[in-house]
Amino acid sequence: MGSLIWTIVIGFVVGLVARALKPGNDSLGIVMTSILGIVGAYAASFVGKTMGWYADGEAAGFIAAVIGAVVLLFIVGMIKKK
Repeated sequence: MGSLIWTIVIGFVVGLVARALKPGNDSLGIVMTSILGIVGAYAASFVGKTMGWYADGEAAGFIAAVIGAVVLLFIVGMIKKK
């Protein structure tokens, strides 16, 4: 249970940093910001494993998670515009 709470807290921090780095108005609540950070971290881990940067079971670092979350914000922004 502690691991899940820790994942949500780190996801929230990653989501906040990603929203601060990406220009524009991203009106997301606390829950969506946490989900953004968590999904960004999982996306960064997936890409890192695919590229051979991470081993199986190894999580992405904080910076990679933020980059993954920023990329997700840009993708969501492009989808919302259409």
